[in-house]
Amino acid sequence: MNKFVQLIPNQSKKYGEREALRFRDYATQVWSSITWVGFSELIDRAAGALLVNGVEQQGRVCLFTQNCPEVLITHFGAFYNRAIPVPIYATSSKEEVAYIVNDSGASILFAGDQSQYDIARQVVAECPSLKFIVTLHPDVKHHPDDKSTLTWDEFLATGTKLGQEVLSQLEERKQAGIDTDIMYLIYTSGTTGVPKGVMLTHSNMCHAMDAHIERFEAIIDDKTDISLSFLPFSHVFELGWTMVCLCTGIRVAINYNPKEIQRAVKDVQPNYMCSVPRFWEKVYTAINDNLQNAKPVVRMLIKQAIRVGKTRNLKYVRLGKKAPALIEKQYQYFEKKVFNKLRSAIGVTDGKLFPTAGAMLSDNITEFMHAVGINICIGYGLSETNASVSFFTQPGWTIGTVGMPIPGVQVKIGDQNEILVKGPTVMRGYYNKPEETERAIDADGWFHTGDCGEIAPTGEIILTERLKDLYKTSNGKYIAPQVLETMLGQDKFIEQVAIIGDGRKYVSALIVPDFEELKAYADKKHIEHQSIEDLVNNTDIRKMIESRINDYQKGLASYEQIKRFVLLPKAFTMENGELTNTLKIKRAVINKRYALLIDAMYAADYRKKKDKQE
Repeated sequence: MNKFVQLIPNQSKKYGEREALRFRDYATQVWSSITWVGFSELIDRAAGALLVNGVEQQGRVCLFTQNCPEVLITHFGAFYNRAIPVPIYATSSKEEVAYIVNDSGASILFAGDQSQYDIARQVVAECPSLKFIVTLHPDVKHHPDDKSTLTWDEFLATGTKLGQEVLSQLEERKQAGIDTDIMYLIYTSGTTGVPKGVMLTHSNMCHAMDAHIERFEAIIDDKTDISLSFLPFSHVFELGWTMVCLCTGIRVAINYNPKEIQRAVKDVQPNYMCSVPRFWEKVYTAINDNLQNAKPVVRMLIKQAIRVGKTRNLKYVRLGKKAPALIEKQYQYFEKKVFNKLRSAIGVTDGKLFPTAGAMLSDNITEFMHAVGINICIGYGLSETNASVSFFTQPGWTIGTVGMPIPGVQVKIGDQNEILVKGPTVMRGYYNKPEETERAIDADGWFHTGDCGEIAPTGEIILTERLKDLYKTSNGKYIAPQVLETMLGQDKFIEQVAIIGDGRKYVSALIVPDFEELKAYADKKHIEHQSIEDLVNNTDIRKMIESRINDYQKGLASYEQIKRFVLLPKAFTMENGELTNTLKIKRAVINKRYALLIDAMYAADYRKKKDKQE
């Protein structure tokens, strides 16, 4: 029997009526709870329903929905059947959903809200393996002619009061599970090509849990703690972290609407929350903005507090050392007067650990957060490695790295500085794609990540760039676009950046401003505007943005600096195919879609030089 078949029943016996999951009630929007006993009972019903509705052992079940308790209930119900959950991002297009359902051969598709149900209905005719749909949100209106969709309650009802024969069959499936069974099919949202189904086994997840719990032994010690789900459960990072929480008894608060995350953070006051760097960039920008508008005496107090916080938390606590008495006394004073209030305003008053991965986070933001007592834990990983390859070791981590490889995982640097990973958490391969698997995992078992980096003398990994993203200018200079994008991403006026430069003479950028900040600036400076287009084309605003860009890149070599940029009036979106579901830029799409604008930036430079010559 697999570990994850036994997990919830064991926790139910251990914790009983204590809260396991917290969520907003669909009707009232009030936070509600599911106990460990209740969680276990719901899983039993879901497992029975999956069995009586024809799910086979190692059969696939797709979940196309926002985060909600039903997702985790269905996942574990599938494990009881030796079946395989296949998470699909709630923002996926019809084409992506159809592709994943067909590639996985799923027999059931769980759809979250009305928009996901409508897409699910459209793909039914294109997906021969699909038997029926289950809708999760109670307000979803089924089409009048729809005879093959159940509500969540109707689905659960089919798994209630099962006969002895069905119960025996379910028990046989539980007992038959082995560690090499596929536990999840996680489809990558790749920046190029079609999604690939990453086969993660029960063994992969077991080793990942053991490694994380060993690394976090000194931190995860209070079973009254709560973690807030920020990322979707279709993201391997959130999925893995949630499993850590369930294994250790930490309560999980499930945020349904990603747009309400700031409200949810304040409501829940999480001790833990894994997130992508963009969340902390936004927090940092908001704090700095408020600081700039504060009275001089307040600014002076806060700046002094941050200096003391950096000294105490980065010079001493980071290394497991005791701070000198004077520094500690000053820090405790600022903890009461500044830091506690600042964290309370964010919603992390009693925060313990905030795992952060998925992209780069600038060193100065990492330092700032630690200075004010927000324990960000930078890590690195991929779907193919069952999330974590490495993360900060507490204490002893180093700024500028993505931490130490987790126990049992080996890392080395290959050709072109590519990071290679080997160990028990590395995927079995790509589903239905043996040639892709062979290219990704070499004969010696090393997974080729496609990321560039190096290993520091401490053994920690320094991540530099995606191998495929590295640009080579026409002058032969290599440019790492993500480094520049991360650097500019911390500016309050800049929302999104796409660095251009591959095969070009110099670096340029497409910039999506923060439109609200831009409007506020224009109003303050009495810049007339009727539309966003007016703002992005305004000469004074362009000069302001250019000045801020130049401030950020003062320390860069000339060939690395952005020489031209265009301010765009619309954001890059997943719906338009410009972003992946994990919000990474699809460079090929952007290069093609904005080709005329990009060419114009370089043509403008040509015209300028020609004018000078004449």
